Amino acid sequence: MDDKNDYQYIDSAESLNALCKTLRSRPYVAMDTEFLRERTYRPELCLIQIKHTDVLACIDTIAIDDLSSLIDLLLDPTVVKVFHAASQDLEIFYQLAKKVPTPLFDTQVAAPLLGYNEQIGYGNLVNEYLGVELAKTHTRADWTRRPLPDKQIDYALDDVIYLEQLYVDMHRQLNELGRLSWLEPEFAEAAKPEKYEQPAAERWKKIRNISRYKGPALSIIQQLAKWREIKAREINQPRNWLIKDDVLLNIAQQQPDSAAELGHIRSLERKTRDRFGAEILDIVQQAKNRQPEPLPPFSKKQKLTAANLARVQLLNAWAHQRAHELGIAPGLLAPQKVLEKFVTGSGRDALSGWRDSLLGEELSALNDGRASLSSNQQSLVLTPAP
Repeated sequence: MDDKNDYQYIDSAESLNALCKTLRSRPYVAMDTEFLRERTYRPELCLIQIKHTDVLACIDTIAIDDLSSLIDLLLDPTVVKVFHAASQDLEIFYQLAKKVPTPLFDTQVAAPLLGYNEQIGYGNLVNEYLGVELAKTHTRADWTRRPLPDKQIDYALDDVIYLEQLYVDMHRQLNELGRLSWLEPEFAEAAKPEKYEQPAAERWKKIRNISRYKGPALSIIQQLAKWREIKAREINQPRNWLIKDDVLLNIAQQQPDSAAELGHIRSLERKTRDRFGAEILDIVQQAKNRQPEPLPPFSKKQKLTAANLARVQLLNAWAHQRAHELGIAPGLLAPQKVLEKFVTGSGRDALSGWRDSLLGEELSALNDGRASLSSNQQSLVLTPAP
């Protein structure tokens, strides 16, 4: 059923319970979310669109207080949850259910196994795969407004109507090609809870160029980043509304010990200074006398020699040829960084799983000089060395 006039608008716990009871008997559900996160620390879930054959619905999560039946559906191991570019949806559902919905299927992850670009957007995939051009008029819409305009709901429903079509056909093709199992490690990685947990004490590790700092400055960065994360959660505001990273680094470098000195920190918002200045100064003074946590090990990228670069290009040429033959995006079959590891000592250990079975021996033979490449008018040819 693709007639958007027959959709259900779910805005009560009773209607949600009935919908989820129906969907828990289905093998899969196509899902998408609409949310706002510009003004809050946590994404504000506004709407969930859901689809399976004759069921098409919008769930008004703002209107419904009890979402327990939805959580049961999300965590039902017999129902595959289908998304496109699932990470943000999974983050929201992890916060809601305290677990990652599984099993899952992500059409963005699956698409390169059928020859489409890696990280392809939903609109482009629908256009290339189904020949349908989606409207982009409500990309930045306000999903908190009620009632939602009909055109905005139509836009939202398109995100699951065509998602279901993509899933059904892509699943069929991948099954026929014997490639469904190739996706299992990718989906298992996406389902790890640590991807969606954000320990406040670890936030400092995400600050750019953190490896440049040491001693008291590093300790101040670590403690201020932890405080900022906790405070942002408490008041439910984006962390950068409190203190941006560059301002946090300025505080750590200048180490102010008075309100007057704090007032000279460039770009520190007045409202933050007036409201939290005393807390910030206290953290700075305490952190100055603390031993900083050790920096995580940073691996400096090894610069390739001219000879190794030439070998990477050779392997890359054959990887592109094989990707073309297999109908797989070349960057998925043999990413550049994997080929670089291949020629700098890792060898076949750089490949894993299905990639190794498709390409490992051939790349090893090229890399070791046991095979060579030549070209005819149609393609490259791999020839074993005499």
